[in-house]
Amino acid sequence: MSFGPSPAGFGPAISPTWTPPTDIEQALFEAKSREDWPAYFGTLAQSRLFFEIQKDKADATPPATYAVFGHDPRVAGGRIWAVYTEGMLPAPEPHRVFDWNRLEWFTKVWRPTDPSMIVVNPGSPCEAFLPSAPPHSATWAQYGERAPARKRSLRLRTLRVGGPLHGSVAHGLACGALLCVSNGSFWNSMAWHGTGYPGERTRLREWWGITTREEWQYYLRDLLACEQHSSVWDFALGLRRTIARDFGGHVDTGYWRQAAGNLIRARSEGSIVVSEDGVTRTDPRPESEVEARVEGVQRLIGRITRYEARMRADGVLDENRYVSSVDAWDLGRASKMARWGLGARFGTLAEAESAVIQAGRTASHSYKSWQDFSAGYILGRCLHFDEEEFGDWYQDMVEAHRILMSDPGSPWLNIPFR
Repeated sequence: MSFGPSPAGFGPAISPTWTPPTDIEQALFEAKSREDWPAYFGTLAQSRLFFEIQKDKADATPPATYAVFGHDPRVAGGRIWAVYTEGMLPAPEPHRVFDWNRLEWFTKVWRPTDPSMIVVNPGSPCEAFLPSAPPHSATWAQYGERAPARKRSLRLRTLRVGGPLHGSVAHGLACGALLCVSNGSFWNSMAWHGTGYPGERTRLREWWGITTREEWQYYLRDLLACEQHSSVWDFALGLRRTIARDFGGHVDTGYWRQAAGNLIRARSEGSIVVSEDGVTRTDPRPESEVEARVEGVQRLIGRITRYEARMRADGVLDENRYVSSVDAWDLGRASKMARWGLGARFGTLAEAESAVIQAGRTASHSYKSWQDFSAGYILGRCLHFDEEEFGDWYQDMVEAHRILMSDPGSPWLNIPFR
């Protein structure tokens, strides 16, 4: 079988010193070494293949995907359609953006006016040339059409090169590792493309209502300040910390509930405040409103203790330990929000990196270990989404926690929390 301008359809000779960025490029590299086409195309069929698109077309209403074609003097006519596996994407630039699709898609959308050659990872040791016009394209497209169903699975993915493995940036990136494991993204990808430019824009719009740079900056600031979760959660957990400090660590749940009710009622009785501006009087709150607040906080305390009991049973929390705060829920999302904003081109790489570092520093002041951080994140996520169903919102995080606390390559085992 022979495709493209070089032997067996492959590009330049393999460099013995080249380190493949991920297992995808490793598999392509090895298949290329053996000239094993089925293995090469089988790997491509299971991978996201990214290609450059016109940003203005993607930003239009309605949006559209228009590929940006490249040039390679080794190809007759010079025009090529360059595609990249995840580990080979170039660093994000403000006006250069990418989308992705599966192998078989490229044959379905190809038009006679398009380049006659697709080049996979151009210029790299795992490069390959694929004729894009039928009938030749059917030879490689069949691997995508026959590929087994792609099942979602939680796993730790690491960039071997192109992403930090140690230091303050890596520490901040590791704060978002639970979500990375859950979503199947590289935990240490600072130069973030994620699901591609259209996908990152859609993510922020549908989940956060973010459509502008200013909105992204607002949410990122709030997350870094740990102000994107309920203040009622902070009240309940802060009260327990105070009780634990005053009574030597152990906090009886009944006493915690009673103390919460007493404090809410005391704060609702009205007061007189004397300041330079004069005397300010606050009126007592209606009893029905106060008791409704007491009931709500006491119900929250019950939810917190039940989640903690389940987390102890599942090995997330050690025996007799409890969650000190849910700041991790905001900080873990801040680590990701910084990258999502970069992928959506609402921010620059420098801005995203600065925010990631800040998230890591704040986390190290708020918690003692990765395990403590993880428990805080999981509790916050569950209080927000799960409604005590202990469903995917909880189970996915427990599985991600176990992976991060056990995989030899985990940043949580290789980067000191403090």
